[in-house]
Amino acid sequence: MARHAIPDSLWSSTLRTFPFLPDDPRLRQLCSLFLATKEFHGVGLPVTDDMAVAVAAQACLLVLNLPPQLALYEQARSIVLHQGEVRANRVTQDDSGLVHEWAEDLVGEVMEGDGPVMLAWSAVLQPQCPTDHGPAFNVVLHEFAHLIDMADGLVDGVPPLASAQARAAWSEQLTLAWDRFADRIAHGEASCIDPYGTAQLDEFFAVAVEAFFVWPQRLHREDPALYTQLADYFQQEPGG
Repeated sequence: MARHAIPDSLWSSTLRTFPFLPDDPRLRQLCSLFLATKEFHGVGLPVTDDMAVAVAAQACLLVLNLPPQLALYEQARSIVLHQGEVRANRVTQDDSGLVHEWAEDLVGEVMEGDGPVMLAWSAVLQPQCPTDHGPAFNVVLHEFAHLIDMADGLVDGVPPLASAQARAAWSEQLTLAWDRFADRIAHGEASCIDPYGTAQLDEFFAVAVEAFFVWPQRLHREDPALYTQLADYFQQEPGG
């Protein structure tokens, strides 16, 4: 922690850039440990201290009060930062053996196994205005929520929990929240959760985490049960 200590000026500027981050000395210390155990690589841009701390602080916020803390991110040893979106070529084969090929532009991605976390720096810096009426957006929270989901070996929207009973209860509650969310989107209602979450349950978990930390008051008004579920798991009350 001494070798990776974060200067006061850098910490203060990080909190100003990302106002949902709490000025908590525990978070600052956890960031130092994160920086000591992860490698940062820039593709087409140099990775500066403020960039590394920006990613570390948001990633560490998720696990601040979770007992395993950084062990939940053990499978990802490096973070790769690109200047902007990355074009990814995809190939899949369906059940009938037909091969499908397409390309998509990504601002973030987590690889299963021990692959890196990829982030577009332009997306990391995308401003969030508390008066906006659209969905929350935070690529760092989104991708590291996926890492937490993957920590038990499954990609299903269910983070590591103590028992099969707890897993079943979580899955049931999250599925009900997912249904409520999909119904709101289907009826054209506004939501602080990104409509992308209608795709599948693991994506709903990730976008719900974005809303929980970035716009907690809005999420609490929109779906108090989902807010409580996330608050109980993360052991945080960002909405006060």
